[in-house]
Amino acid sequence: MEKPNINPALVLAIGVAAVSTSAILVKVSTAPAEVIAFYRLLFSVLIMLPFFILKYVSELKHITKQDWSLSIVSGIFLAFHFILWFESLNLTSVASSTVLVTLQPLFAFLGTYLFFKERFSVKALFAGGVAITGSVIISWGDFRISGSAFMGDILALVACALITIYLMFGQSVRKRVSLVAYTFIVYAVSTVTLFIYVLFSGEALHPYPPSDWLYFLLLALIPTLLGHTLLNWSVKWLSTSTISVAILFEPVGATILAYYLIGEKVLWTQVIGGLIVMAGISAFLLDKRMAAIRLQKENPLQ
Repeated sequence: MEKPNINPALVLAIGVAAVSTSAILVKVSTAPAEVIAFYRLLFSVLIMLPFFILKYVSELKHITKQDWSLSIVSGIFLAFHFILWFESLNLTSVASSTVLVTLQPLFAFLGTYLFFKERFSVKALFAGGVAITGSVIISWGDFRISGSAFMGDILALVACALITIYLMFGQSVRKRVSLVAYTFIVYAVSTVTLFIYVLFSGEALHPYPPSDWLYFLLLALIPTLLGHTLLNWSVKWLSTSTISVAILFEPVGATILAYYLIGEKVLWTQVIGGLIVMAGISAFLLDKRMAAIRLQKENPLQ
């Protein structure tokens, strides 16, 4: 078996650290949420464009109408995920917002239950209940602070649901379209969607202070292109469950950065609730992984 030149665990750790910077960069920007999201994706598309034209543009003619439709829908959901998540960061803390977004696996498996009638074990249901309990503790603490913080939590949960739908649509397309081509199409669609949204919202696309333009560029380079590229590279060498659990540490990294870089305080409800959420999600993912292993043993030819 081919061996990687770099330790995959180290690459995964760097990838998680990179995506952890997203919330901080959004938090320090003075621009509205939709404007930040627009420039983040616009700069990502512009940076990817030369590479895409040189190596992947020919792939476009082989994409079916169905895959185009699914990619467009994915891009629209991704755009609104960013709008709502970035807005949640304006209303609540980095700790609360990023932890609540990590509930994505629960939304994903809820979707598979509703649309594909996938069954859950008692352990999985219990683990999911534990994670939801943690989110309630976080929201209860934020509600005691202010109604706006609680509203930020709600927006983070809706943003989590939207990113789940985006991933579910994209999962099908990724079986037939390369990662780079699919990512470029989705980011381009999201950019157009966000541009239209900004125009209708009445927000200005300029002027913004030089620091904001730097944050827009860093959002494209670090969490979007570097972070997600490293996570996608890790999939080749590490199990999906390992990567899923590792991503749960994004709120930890984001909270630490928020504490030291922007002086954001962490409440005891956020610490306790966050730990409970991550413990519940970890147990949930582990149970799903063990179920997949048992199924593979029972049906080795599948």
